[in-house]
Amino acid sequence: MTETKPQDPEDEPLVRETRLRRLRHELWLREGEMSVGRRLAQIGVLGWIIVAPTLAGLFLGRWIDNRFGSGIFWTGPGLVLGLCLGGWTAWKWMNAR
Repeated sequence: MTETKPQDPEDEPLVRETRLRRLRHELWLREGEMSVGRRLAQIGVLGWIIVAPTLAGLFLGRWIDNRFGSGIFWTGPGLVLGLCLGGWTAWKWMNAR
């Protein structure tokens, strides 16, 4: 029979999330509400986080197509891959805040 080690209460998800909420609340009390300018800046950054990889995928796909003479065969997948990468990066950036 294997003996289970008692779980540390600090590792429980409810304790972790409660601590994180308290820390966010303390930060809000210290710093207050964000200004309109800062919110607009975050929206702009979020847009570029999505647009830059999408354009990079598009240009990479066009470059490959021009290099190998394949029409637009690689442009579509490059665009979709860049969009997926941009969306994933934006998702990670939003959830890190």
